[in-house]
Amino acid sequence: MQTLLLNSDDVAANARMDEVIVAVEEAFGAYQRGDVQMPAKSYIDLPKYNGDFRSMPAYMAAEEWDAAGIKWVNVHTDNPEAYELPTVMGTMIYSDPRNAFPLSIMDGTTLTRKRTGAAAAVATDHLAVSDADSLGIVGAGVQSYTQLEAISVVRDIETVVVADKREAAIEAFLERFGDEFDVRAGSIAEAAACDVLSTVTPVESPIVSADDVGERTHVNAMGADAPGKQELDEEIVANATLVIDDYEQCTHSGEINVPWSRGVLEDADIDAELGSIVTGETPGRTDEDGVTVFDSTGLAIQDVAAARVVYQRANERDNGTPFDLVDSTL
Repeated sequence: MQTLLLNSDDVAANARMDEVIVAVEEAFGAYQRGDVQMPAKSYIDLPKYNGDFRSMPAYMAAEEWDAAGIKWVNVHTDNPEAYELPTVMGTMIYSDPRNAFPLSIMDGTTLTRKRTGAAAAVATDHLAVSDADSLGIVGAGVQSYTQLEAISVVRDIETVVVADKREAAIEAFLERFGDEFDVRAGSIAEAAACDVLSTVTPVESPIVSADDVGERTHVNAMGADAPGKQELDEEIVANATLVIDDYEQCTHSGEINVPWSRGVLEDADIDAELGSIVTGETPGRTDEDGVTVFDSTGLAIQDVAAARVVYQRANERDNGTPFDLVDSTL
């Protein structure tokens, strides 16, 4: 047996967004049913290098398949300027749970972008108004691209308002999507007034005001992934229908981690985990809902589910580079 090496182009080519969305939704369902093993995300803090490592292992059994893997990922904020490298890089090892054979080693950076966009799409599908046609994006980095790509699969997005203090990032976003959507640069307030809002920034103090958000806006809070990070005014999460991906991760390092640590939020303020909505145990958007918020920290099961899609499609298309990693002659 050989292990399949898949670079960023291979992952991008084989991670069809509609298929990744379905896989990620199945992962949330499996998580809710208890059909996963997912130890808490572990951190190695590297203050000397202004960065950290994170390890994310998981095993999951969906209704008709099971899969296992681990992602090794970093966040080094000085990388672009100091080394001309991405801030976030990841490597995914996708394994056969029957015998632990490493089926594939693949680029985890592209995989992360795809599955993160897919998670926002799953939440949007269940929590946004059904006729949502406008999307606001705060933060025009690479993750913003898959937010639009994924959310436009589950809603007929026509208008996109993107806000970022970096003119070059705005220009690149407009160039990428200007022919597909009615895209324009705008303020954070203009983005927040859209039917759906995705925030994808690394800030540590709120940049979206409660006064800016529309009366029935669904917010995907995607940027906070470490203690101290916070994109939304506390008033937004305190008054919204609040849905999280994982209790331990969100209270530790998600959008709600700061108000949670200050006692502004407590268990009663969390309306549901997304998995319970996916399985039908908890309703999604109701007529009574106004603003809804999805606090996403990113789960290892999302990576495993997306990796399965990529590996299967790459195999079917003979993509990637097979190589001998394990001596299978023993």
